[in-house]
Amino acid sequence: WRQGSGIESDFPRYFLNQKPITSGKINTLTEKAICSENRLTRVPNETPSDLAALLGCSMTTAFGIINNEIDLKFGESVLVVGAGGVGLNLIQAARISGAGQITVVDVDHKKESLANSVGANNFEVKIDNLTRSYDIILDTTGNPEVISKVFLNLLNSGRLILVGQPRPGDSIILHEALRFFNGNGLTIKATQGGKTNPDIDIPRYLDLYQNGALHFESLITHRFSLTGINEAFDMLKTGRAGRIMIDFN
Repeated sequence: WRQGSGIESDFPRYFLNQKPITSGKINTLTEKAICSENRLTRVPNETPSDLAALLGCSMTTAFGIINNEIDLKFGESVLVVGAGGVGLNLIQAARISGAGQITVVDVDHKKESLANSVGANNFEVKIDNLTRSYDIILDTTGNPEVISKVFLNLLNSGRLILVGQPRPGDSIILHEALRFFNGNGLTIKATQGGKTNPDIDIPRYLDLYQNGALHFESLITHRFSLTGINEAFDMLKTGRAGRIMIDFN
């Protein structure tokens, strides 16, 4: 969904029963789609289809956040809030990039083994159980109450990165705002899709996979057919899934 090189097309339109359906520069959950040229990235034929799907958004977003946006230093402590599709990739990217302690918070305790498999050191089901502060906190929930709480777990020079988007009209309250002026100053930043450049970044991530540093199989927790798409969305809403794949066969 991030722009690469090539032509920026107009928004395509599809027709179903003679009724127009508007679309974005890309489209998903379809057997055939019209895509803007600058949303396409060439990959080797032997690239696993599941990996290619993950590189379309969740993996490149997470890896881009770690690699392009937060200036992660070796050994820095990281807290990831939410162990969904993006959160799990954030854990893996932080581990590859040399993070120290990686803690994960998720309301579903069944996510612990999955989070640990991609690089987490600690797992908590409640933010209130956290007993330490972190250099970097990555929130994937977009929940204003959660964001307000984890702000208090930042070190004096920490960075709070907003990955999940709050709902329109939501407000975030930052308690003890004077903490902004402690130490070297705190930072709160909203990501921009990891500032991913598909033409440059996707080939690098494929090299990581070829070299055995990147793993994706365990991230995929559920599979559905295209005709079961509503069941897939229901599963997504439960919060129990990692990444869900739609199989077209």
